Amino acid sequence: MLVWINGPFGGGKTTTATLLHQQLAGSIITDPEEVGFLLRGSLGDHPSRQRDFQDYPMWRTLVAAVCAELDRHTNGGPVIAPMTLLRREYADEIFDALGKAGTEVHHILLHAEPEVIQARINESMEFPGDEERSEKVRAFRRRKVTAYEDAYATWLSARAEVIDTTSLAPDQVAERALGLLRRP
Repeated sequence: MLVWINGPFGGGKTTTATLLHQQLAGSIITDPEEVGFLLRGSLGDHPSRQRDFQDYPMWRTLVAAVCAELDRHTNGGPVIAPMTLLRREYADEIFDALGKAGTEVHHILLHAEPEVIQARINESMEFPGDEERSEKVRAFRRRKVTAYEDAYATWLSARAEVIDTTSLAPDQVAERALGLLRRP
């Protein structure tokens, strides 16, 4: 089983993944972003290099393959993958490949109201002691808020199991996610 935790950048996906991992025996966490880092490092300054590694068809293929293989290796996992996916066609491509591989997918969306997302981004410190580097991360996340809102309004809210995290503490979010996973 794969638990894909989606949501806005800075929306609590990694925290939720960590809390779920603590509660789900035999679970592992995989970061699809690492596949992107591998591709970015491999391609270096090649002319075909993309700004966003999700735009590489090979990223989507490799992420689906890695998640399916981890699911098989762990005998059903669960494999927890915290990763923002905002393009419907990319999500479809990954989830369809996982389905064809026999991997059960739970797509959980951590949603919050825009002003709450902005506040969480502004309060985050990705690199304690390195304000400049942390601000670069915050600036990236701020630029992606509108894309998240568009995806939420047009397809994402209908294609995932939504947890509104606007007024929830991290442990409450994890408890709701566990509840979704326990449903028949």
